Amino acid sequence: MNIIGGILAGGRGRRMEGIDKPFAELDGKPLIAHVIRRMTPQAGEVIINANGEAERFDQFGFDVIADRIDGFRGPLAGLHALMVAAGERGGSHLLSVPADTPFLPADLATRLTSVENTDGAARIASSKGRRQPVVALWPVDLAKGLEAYLSKTGDLSMAAYLRQIETTETGFPVIDGLDPFFNINTPGDLEQAERLIAACPDSSIV
Repeated sequence: MNIIGGILAGGRGRRMEGIDKPFAELDGKPLIAHVIRRMTPQAGEVIINANGEAERFDQFGFDVIADRIDGFRGPLAGLHALMVAAGERGGSHLLSVPADTPFLPADLATRLTSVENTDGAARIASSKGRRQPVVALWPVDLAKGLEAYLSKTGDLSMAAYLRQIETTETGFPVIDGLDPFFNINTPGDLEQAERLIAACPDSSIV
């Protein structure tokens, strides 16, 4: 596999009280910086999906890919854009993660690639018995089918799309009470993440 990492940072962040969520500060750094630190050792290249002013991500030094499908179509549109961009870069698979999950497993790619499945299946991560559909390894060949799906459906949920394709699931453990896919949607979640870091100052979670 030639894995390209893709960070989904195109959400509207409506519950963050006006904060551009990828740049919300956690432990003194932008939230997306924590995600980048986890992703870069696990992929040959990292790209970011975001809409609006791409220049705001210049400090990180990665290409920013906007949605290719007109209108805000949610994470599926971002996923499609990243799949296409990964394929253009010679990638066979896209490892997608959201920009609001700062505690991603360091072995995310290794564990997803080690699972036996058919070549065309998407490999979805899970924790606590719950799927994390935007944390997944996708064959980039799924891009054309996803574009067709988006052109004809009104259901833009990840769950609905996953019912249309073949998938496998890999569970990740919760260690010391920390869900590796803890995601930050509200200022309260951000405060909880700060508390988690403060409680584990010597942990690899930071």
